[in-house]
Amino acid sequence: MKVNCCLEHVELALDIIVDETEEAPIMKELDKELCITCEYCENNATYIVGNE
Repeated sequence: MKVNCCLEHVELALDIIVDETEEAPIMKELDKELCITCEYCENNATYIVGNE
């Protein structure tokens, strides 16, 4: 499971992944040149949070 999220929604993404997978997720900063949208709002995603 992976979630693209902005800085505002990092905590929400971490909580959701832990609840669903019961594993500690890994947070990686996305390249600022990529135009990826946060999965919880319309802002640009800053991080990818996942456990894969």
